[in-house]
Amino acid sequence: MHLSFTKSTLFFATATFGLGGQAHAQQAAGNAASEPVIVVTANRSPQPIDRIGQSVTVVDSAELERRQTVTVSDVLRTVPGVTVARNGGVGSVTSVFIRGAESEQTVALIDGVKLNDPSSPGGGFFFGNLLIGNIERIEVLRGPSSVLWGSQAIGGVVNMITRAPTEQLTVNLRGEYGFRDTGQIVGNIAGKAGPLSLSAGGGWFRSSGISSFSEARGARERDGYENFGANANLNLALTDWLSIDARGWFSNGRVNIDGFPPPTFALGDVNEESRTREIVAYTGLNVVLFDGRFRNRAGFAYTDTRRRSVNLTGAPVETFAGTGRNERFEYQGVFDITDGWQATAGLERETSRSTTSSSGGPVARSRARIDSIYGQLLLTPLAGLSVTGGVRHDDHNRFGGATTFAASGVWTSDATGTAIRASYAEGFKAPSLFQLQSNFGNQLLQPERSYGWDAGVTQKLIGSTLTASATYFRRDSTDLIAFVSCPLPRTGICTNRPFGTFDNVARARAEGVEFGLTIQPMQALQVQANYTYTNATNRSPRNANFGRQLARRPQHSVTTLVDYRWSFGLETGVTLTHVGQSFENASNSTRLEGYVLADLRASFPVTSRVDLYGRIENLFDEGYETAFGFGSIGRAAYAGIRLRY
Repeated sequence: MHLSFTKSTLFFATATFGLGGQAHAQQAAGNAASEPVIVVTANRSPQPIDRIGQSVTVVDSAELERRQTVTVSDVLRTVPGVTVARNGGVGSVTSVFIRGAESEQTVALIDGVKLNDPSSPGGGFFFGNLLIGNIERIEVLRGPSSVLWGSQAIGGVVNMITRAPTEQLTVNLRGEYGFRDTGQIVGNIAGKAGPLSLSAGGGWFRSSGISSFSEARGARERDGYENFGANANLNLALTDWLSIDARGWFSNGRVNIDGFPPPTFALGDVNEESRTREIVAYTGLNVVLFDGRFRNRAGFAYTDTRRRSVNLTGAPVETFAGTGRNERFEYQGVFDITDGWQATAGLERETSRSTTSSSGGPVARSRARIDSIYGQLLLTPLAGLSVTGGVRHDDHNRFGGATTFAASGVWTSDATGTAIRASYAEGFKAPSLFQLQSNFGNQLLQPERSYGWDAGVTQKLIGSTLTASATYFRRDSTDLIAFVSCPLPRTGICTNRPFGTFDNVARARAEGVEFGLTIQPMQALQVQANYTYTNATNRSPRNANFGRQLARRPQHSVTTLVDYRWSFGLETGVTLTHVGQSFENASNSTRLEGYVLADLRASFPVTSRVDLYGRIENLFDEGYETAFGFGSIGRAAYAGIRLRY
């Protein structure tokens, strides 16, 4: 099956997405079975799902609106193969693990712009400050994906896509209030005037919150959170083949945190605030040639993350300051060779900078550059069969070069409703600036590497009212960077490192299965369910923890979503989530118990432009911890209103 695009559709898709399931896409209710699900992240250009051999899940705007979820991480925890750990309430430190990989081994994107914080120890992205706001689509690509997305894409890719410009003037506004003085207001306006298309919006969120240190363990104070955010997306069409587009995203959050105060240095209540300000900007030139067959994009992306920790006991004292910046120049070309045959190629140069200091001490500065070239071919040699292969080479000014390969294939049969997918891919993660150049750094570090494959089948039954899927995956990771002690005599990498350093000494393996089921016996009712088994273990030779489970990686997780639309317009739904037990530490001596969460939701259209909605989260007031000693939100209720024009 092929999908034809008009020139304007290709132009818009390139400008909006091409920036840059389980083997099937998760379709929201209301997506007609005949309409192909379009995926952007897998190939860095729009493709129908039946031409993609990798495992990908799509949560679209209708699904996000129906769920009423506030944070991106709470959406991700319902995706097959993804688990989440959070140190307290909304806004606190949040880790996202895809198929057992480290959180820092996940690439996060906003409108295709790669996010990460070079000033953080692992160089990853801070998911805790990421609210749904004006995000209208989330794509999750599982498995190593470094050929197209470069460093960090060992576990997978999470691409958040904000509201796009519209042909007609549209206005969206929503507000809600609930548990512990929690409220938010989010608005967006979009439209087109002549050659200029624009979408812009903003949001505000606040909550008095819960204690980050678990209230069940004696915590007495609440740790509140407040966030201001904004987004913008515009495109200026200079001609029918030339345009300029620009995008921006801003988030400024502050959250009270708990920690390990003296003299016991045990986890407890502290009066400290963490402040995070994030700026993402992109501008690019788009050129479409040969009647839309050759789509070119040259752009510049800039990310700036500023983190501060302030002790509020007495006169405020700054205890930590960190600023991480990325500047990325990139070119990508997509050429339709012939029907069903497509080539993608690109060049990138990324420069990362980090500035950190603690408690007024000396300022540490570091910098690194990486140059990249990649290419990929998407072929359709036979009807129903699509094959993709690609290669990438990265040259880092510290450790040298890294080359990665990937290949995937999918065969679909409209007659039987069957899709069979398989993929092999490699990933790598460059050492962070902290691991290379801090007082604990080792400039001889090599990149972390991974080699993974998966295979699965998706089957539609009973006139496509039932879709079932199963996928097996395995990933081996080598040269993982771990902190090592430096006993006397200190030679080699331990020279001048009395408190230890980093080295490529660890290995890990993650393997498991993902099962999915979607049932829609009638237009008004949809049931979605998935189960994931992940066995992520330490495989480091001669390590005391060899064979043990990796920290905070539960083996079992199950999610079920049931939604029903009543004849008089009321929509009701429930989400049930079970996460099995895991371990807090590498030695598996501290256990995190499993838990079950039940969330209820409802919405009602008062008019064609006004909806009332509400939800109850954690209906049965389950007490649980995703990070040892840190609390979680109990039973909570919220109500809101949505307006659209």
